[in-house]
Amino acid sequence: MNHVQSNSSQTHKARHGDVAGATRRRRIRTYGIAAAVVLTVTTASAGYLAMAEPSADGGTASEPPQVHGSAVDFTVRGGVARVDTGSLRVTGRTGDGASLPVSGAAGQQLGKPGKVTVHGGTARWSYPGKKLTVTAGSEHGRLRMTVRSDADQNLSWPSTAPGAGGALQIPRGEGLRVPVGDTFWNSAEAGLKDSEAELSGGLTLPAWGYTRGKHGVSYIVPEEVGTSLGFASKDGRISSTARHEFSQREQTRDYTVHFSLTDSSPVSSATDYRAYLDEHGKLNSLKQKIKENPEISRMLGAVHAYAWGDARTAKGVNELHKLGVSRLWIGYDADEQPMDEQAVRAAKQHGYLVGPYDSYANGQPAASADNPSSKWPGSVYPDFCVRNWKGEIKEGFGGRGCYLSSQAFEQAEPGKHYLDDRAKKMTANGADSYFLDVDAAGELFSDSSKDHRMNKKQDRANRLARMRKLASDDKFVLGSESSGAWAAPVLAFNHGGQTPVADGLWQLENDKEKWGGYAPQGEPAIFFKQVKLPSALAKAMYDPRYHVPLYETALHGSVINTDRWEMPYNKLPDQKTDRALMSALYNTPLNFTLGGKSLTSTGKEMAALQRYFAPLHKAVGTERMTGYQRLTGDGTVQRSQFGDGELTVTANFGKQQYGSLPGGCVDAKLKSDAKPRRLCPAKLS
Repeated sequence: MNHVQSNSSQTHKARHGDVAGATRRRRIRTYGIAAAVVLTVTTASAGYLAMAEPSADGGTASEPPQVHGSAVDFTVRGGVARVDTGSLRVTGRTGDGASLPVSGAAGQQLGKPGKVTVHGGTARWSYPGKKLTVTAGSEHGRLRMTVRSDADQNLSWPSTAPGAGGALQIPRGEGLRVPVGDTFWNSAEAGLKDSEAELSGGLTLPAWGYTRGKHGVSYIVPEEVGTSLGFASKDGRISSTARHEFSQREQTRDYTVHFSLTDSSPVSSATDYRAYLDEHGKLNSLKQKIKENPEISRMLGAVHAYAWGDARTAKGVNELHKLGVSRLWIGYDADEQPMDEQAVRAAKQHGYLVGPYDSYANGQPAASADNPSSKWPGSVYPDFCVRNWKGEIKEGFGGRGCYLSSQAFEQAEPGKHYLDDRAKKMTANGADSYFLDVDAAGELFSDSSKDHRMNKKQDRANRLARMRKLASDDKFVLGSESSGAWAAPVLAFNHGGQTPVADGLWQLENDKEKWGGYAPQGEPAIFFKQVKLPSALAKAMYDPRYHVPLYETALHGSVINTDRWEMPYNKLPDQKTDRALMSALYNTPLNFTLGGKSLTSTGKEMAALQRYFAPLHKAVGTERMTGYQRLTGDGTVQRSQFGDGELTVTANFGKQQYGSLPGGCVDAKLKSDAKPRRLCPAKLS
């Protein structure tokens, strides 16, 4: 997001494209050979072990792996998983006797495997011809498999190759449930098949799933760096294949995947991932974050808005309060007209949070930089630019300067304080929140500069450290863009993680005639012009029949998630009702833009929606999502639960009445309520 001056023009993609359009175009690479490497899963031979009893820690009783020729059986929660050592094909046998494909064979020929050895609860074997070693065992009721490579190479595995039915659970944005035989998702216009997304950024969770009938499979890759997930369509059925890059430089020579046998819930993979985070102490709750910084509590019940023009003034802030907005996060662009001290003071008086939009990602020559956040002191540009192995600068999107190395900042910060000085300057008006673009979005870089070498894991560590400083040391209520799960522990909020972006969005946003540009100055059309999405794009991104709350199931109560900031609630009129219902169903705030001319009209609608949302979010914003159901076969009526029955929400996205709930309406009932609270968003307009 960036305010454009007449002599400092830039487009949304030039500014935000660093972390959105260009990033995702690079993350989502063509995957044309996927169909060739995804093999059909067949049921393994008989001879499975009986289902093990659950252990006290929620796993299974200690049972050593059982070797049957080239197959190894592992007891897991809900049944047994069999691994074919000749191909890495994995098949499950559930407690009720059903056979379930867990993974197809590896996409590469592995050669003849060595002898399987068993030590305690771990089985080990190797593929000498490929310099690969596999160790596998049961852990917390899951099958844990680690492939170690002694050479730099790729491995395409695991894969789902569902037969006649079933559905994939894909953590794109908030989450998608894609029936494998769905005509739309097997077509090119959906933008899924022949694509590949990195787990560290292209997807919001390093976990995905597959369900068929009463059963399902969950896949968790605890170390995201080096692994991507690709999608292919064959014979009208969509499938997924993970691809891992073994690299000594990137420290990715070990590749671990956890497999679980799950139930048929459309969020079973996210439930399993949430349990994994709990088991390994990796879930930093909002309650803990609020304990460390009480100001975060003001996010509970708040909607979010980016202010422009008169909306950035004390008068505009006071008007919002008069309209009835009781809690609000206000962001403003890093331009020459930030909110002043008077406006920030007014916001604080009303209990609002205020934060600048900043980025540490781009550097440009100070004399010609097209936005203030790309200007840095001294020789940061070009000395801090990321360089490839040839020594060439990695250009920013559209040739705008360069991407700046987090390692260069990390090395310089103790003496130069570039980042600390930037934050102090950006918040000299008294702002108590900070939105740091790029850092959590997940395009991680390797830097071959001799002065500040780093690999992707180091880049991630550097970003986490500087975000943690802003949040923990400087006590800012911190947010970032499209945060992956790896960044959630240091953030209070996340803008964009709810949006399941399809590739066609970037093409549309680049069409300034259709999407809008940065004029007029006070209410730039890029944010305020209403747009009708092409039907395929609308279906891929916002059709509630395909939406499932994977992100909320995994991370609700840890980080507050919203839609993308350049796609505010009023930008897409055809999607308003569905987005409002989803906000209530997922217990997540809506995101708006406010300008001078539209302040009153948008403010009234925003106030009405916030009044409905506030008590619900205050009650369970720090709780986990504990239940999710699709109540109708077509998925148009959905229900969610939070905490220990603290809140139950039923949303009717359809046109037909469901019980007493009309189409286009939502009922939310707190445990203390005598009757549900109803919202029909279309009536607000």
